[in-house]
Amino acid sequence: MNRISERKIILIYRDTRLDELIRRYNTREQVRFYLESRGQSFADYDEEDRQIKSVIREISRELAVLGRVQPLERSFLPNFLFGPDDIPLVVGQDGLVANVLKYLQGQPLVSVNPLPDVFDGILLPFLPNDVSAVVRSLIASDDMVIKNVSLARADFNDGQSMLAVNDFYIGPKLPVSVRYCIELDGRKENQSSSGVIVSTGLGATGWMSSLIAGAEGISGKEITPFACDWAAQELMFGVREPFLSATTSTDIVYGRIQPGKELVLSSYVSEGGVLFSDGIVADAIDFNAGSRVSIRLAEQQGYLVSR
Repeated sequence: MNRISERKIILIYRDTRLDELIRRYNTREQVRFYLESRGQSFADYDEEDRQIKSVIREISRELAVLGRVQPLERSFLPNFLFGPDDIPLVVGQDGLVANVLKYLQGQPLVSVNPLPDVFDGILLPFLPNDVSAVVRSLIASDDMVIKNVSLARADFNDGQSMLAVNDFYIGPKLPVSVRYCIELDGRKENQSSSGVIVSTGLGATGWMSSLIAGAEGISGKEITPFACDWAAQELMFGVREPFLSATTSTDIVYGRIQPGKELVLSSYVSEGGVLFSDGIVADAIDFNAGSRVSIRLAEQQGYLVSR
């Protein structure tokens, strides 16, 4: 096949809800029985699966004349090495974009919304019929609108580290409280809570916004919102359900982490503590007694191709 470039186009997708259910129940008919016996429509899952896979096939066909297309399912991301000239292209939901960005090293990411009537598409500026023109422009090195995205970084005292595009969660794996010490700007206190959320500018409308909404509802006071600038050079943190007791305090429960500053947490829980980013619980790092983690703005940034 003749193609205009030998650059690799990495087409990144995730299994559909139907794929995941088939993996759990073995066959489509068993999934149908499971859903319909519980009053849900199998047809909804089946149609979503059909539409998404149809879009992926069509995009793959169009890209094949532009470069070397390599499909990549989301679960293989942690072990995949992107080349400096690769063109990563996501077809899926907003969350998949966040998941991919932290594995890139400066390559601009193209993101496509396969179901605009279903997915919000805040991070998915392009539709399937835009793909060919966008990739052609990248190959030709035409001027493109590229948005910078600030990332957060967590470094553990045992050498492990993790990046976040939206947010970090540090706390219990199960819905209980954990004890830890929190430090910021020379202030330090022991706390007991159901976890701490640290958000980037991109993630400010996600988990962090729900934490703020709950606080406003309880207090009846408006909280100054975090700037939702994707390139914001600061992070925001909030403590979930902090508990005041004879040995724990509630003074450092909300704030900002400026450039050059770190939020430091030291675990006092024997087991069940975790840290994960962007809702990917499967990639969690244990945060148990002896663990100390420092969270700051990452030097690495993400880059999203925009309109």
